Amino acid sequence: MGTALRTAALFAAILALFVVVGGLLGAYLFGSFLGGLVVALVLSALFNLASYFLCDRFVLWTSRAKIVTPAEAPRLARIVDELAPQFGLVAPRLALVPTETPNAFATGRDERHAVVAATVGLLRLLDDRELRGVLAHELAHIKDHDVLLMTLAATIAGAISYASQMVIFGAIFGGGNNRNGGGLAALAAAITAPIAAMLLQLAISRSRETRADEVGARTISDPLALADALGKLEVGNTRRPMTFGSPASSSLYIVNPFRGSRIAGLFSTHPPIAQRIARLRAMAADPHYRVRVRGPSVRASPPLSFGPLRQE
Repeated sequence: MGTALRTAALFAAILALFVVVGGLLGAYLFGSFLGGLVVALVLSALFNLASYFLCDRFVLWTSRAKIVTPAEAPRLARIVDELAPQFGLVAPRLALVPTETPNAFATGRDERHAVVAATVGLLRLLDDRELRGVLAHELAHIKDHDVLLMTLAATIAGAISYASQMVIFGAIFGGGNNRNGGGLAALAAAITAPIAAMLLQLAISRSRETRADEVGARTISDPLALADALGKLEVGNTRRPMTFGSPASSSLYIVNPFRGSRIAGLFSTHPPIAQRIARLRAMAADPHYRVRVRGPSVRASPPLSFGPLRQE
């Protein structure tokens, strides 16, 4: 199944879960199938719409990113300016994150509000070819409106969570309609549905990461550039995980900058790095793709100077 179809199927699954759970909980709490759907969706939509319109500011603030001019980050600006037209985009704003953890992310609800951020560690670690691969991945996210997509998924998952909380509170304080065992069924749904919704939401995030890898690599005709970069980023983020920022924004980064226990892999926002690299190498070996011949590595530019950095 293609990535677009997989994403559509996951969206259909989380929407179906919302309809079933919201209807069941609405019937339990209000005696109306539609009651739970409407209340849960309104509450969740209000919260997530606010998050959607303020997401770029929030992410930049929590990551300590600083918006910079092309003169302050010439290497970053040069590559973004070169790549943006290939994606049919106007060059987005640029930001730098003052950490040696090598990573990058894109944020902004649409092309006009988009920001591409890179850490200082990323610019030190990667050569120009590898950096092009990473930035192509981020521009693919902007092109495909992935911030909007993930906001919609979060809205539906949030609605399921709100509905579940309402029935749990109703059970604790003796509310709700418990005829014919409906209360037990609703309580069981309230406990299990948010977990299912979260797993579906994470699956959508992983699907979008896979698509951004493919679209970015195909657009610049160089899958190996991103494959090589991902190998370095996996090592760099394992050795030096990010010590500030919100784990809730981990899905925005090209690799997860926050590290937890191995069991947390089930709840990962990204596909395994080894799997992503294998896909990219398979693309490079496929004769249907026009891949640029590997040239000599370009030495990373010297440390940037754009004013005092906030330290970790």
